[in-house]
Amino acid sequence: MNYKIAVIGLGYVGLPLAHAFSEKYEVVGFDINKERIDALNRGFDSTLELDEAQMKEALSHGMIFTTDLDAIRDCNIYIVTVPTPIDSSNKPDLTPLIKSSESVGKVLKKGDIVIYESTVYPGVTEEVCVPVLEKFSGLKYISSNTPSTNHESLITNGFYCGYSPERINPGDKEHTVTKILKVTSGSTPEIAKIVDDLYASIITVGTHLASSIKVAEASKVIENTQRDVNIALINELALIFDTMGIDTTEVIEAAATKWNFIKLTPGLVGGHCIGVDPYYLTYKAQELGYKPNLILGARQINNGMSKYIAERTIKEMIAYDKKIKNANVLVMGLTFKEDCPDIRNSKVFDIIDELSDYGCNVDAYDPWIEEKDIVQKNFTFITDPFGTEKTYDAIIVAVGHKEFKVISRSDLENISAGEAVLVDIKGIVENPTWRL
Repeated sequence: MNYKIAVIGLGYVGLPLAHAFSEKYEVVGFDINKERIDALNRGFDSTLELDEAQMKEALSHGMIFTTDLDAIRDCNIYIVTVPTPIDSSNKPDLTPLIKSSESVGKVLKKGDIVIYESTVYPGVTEEVCVPVLEKFSGLKYISSNTPSTNHESLITNGFYCGYSPERINPGDKEHTVTKILKVTSGSTPEIAKIVDDLYASIITVGTHLASSIKVAEASKVIENTQRDVNIALINELALIFDTMGIDTTEVIEAAATKWNFIKLTPGLVGGHCIGVDPYYLTYKAQELGYKPNLILGARQINNGMSKYIAERTIKEMIAYDKKIKNANVLVMGLTFKEDCPDIRNSKVFDIIDELSDYGCNVDAYDPWIEEKDIVQKNFTFITDPFGTEKTYDAIIVAVGHKEFKVISRSDLENISAGEAVLVDIKGIVENPTWRL
């Protein structure tokens, strides 16, 4: 079968996936963000997931980037890779998923396959997305649960679905999309095999065919939930050891000498996955009457780390006789992780909020982003703290960018007002005043 693939949503997940498929299939990339599409057509990816050479390669393969829905009308495979955020109450916000399903539904044809990659709780694909697809297409969904008496009529007037959760790690140039094993599934055994074969044609390390769409959905949401819980344990241990006056890093190094110890480090938990996905699972669990105390407790611990770090910074400043109100504080790094420009759900902004509440004047420096990327305005974004005569009462190294790893302690002391107060969240500063 000849496939023409439409990838809906061209962010950190969709663009690398579209590029990978473009090497073997005709691909159209669709996004509602015109500025994003214009940049991609110029060969520039602001997420930095694809470099200039890869962008040229995709365009040379005939890949199209568009905001025009008619441009994907003749596709027969639709892969939805839009974000699945949470709202201010930590409840799933399925708006992007629903809106994209409406768009796909408008161009859906009989026999087409719609594959979702967005992280969701089990049941979203078939209980939320499918009804939207049916409404806007006028077609019927075909699954293993479709009565056999209806199969013949539905095959001539129906569509199929699949689910293959994304596993992209932003900024990771080693574990790229084709080098990460892919979980696949489909609405019927036959479609599941087609979906699996489709991904297997570009994934060099193989695929895992799940027994159902719900199993595939559940497998994804627990990947990040497990990591969130594990990090929460390390964070809580760090809080305990900090209270005891024990160096957490030394404790972890000692414990890691045991063969089965899972070595993790304490820190901020943000981004579009680990800090968000557990809420999808807890939402559904509570809707069904089960309270997931462990998962919610882990979320509470990890969400509280920014406040703890800010408070410890203030305590260190007081210990060094620093004036708190109108103190100048430099925060180094704003992205949610090192060496990538992604600031979605970055908990560094929460640290800044806390410091601002104490009356501090905060400057932030991050070489991976531009000022136009920032919505929050309770700090000053600077491009080079080492190129001015301004000095700081405290410096917080919040992200482990490669650019920060070559900055010496003396460099930080040179921009400190009086005795340096150096707070190190990422373990890259020599002899910091305080380290998480």
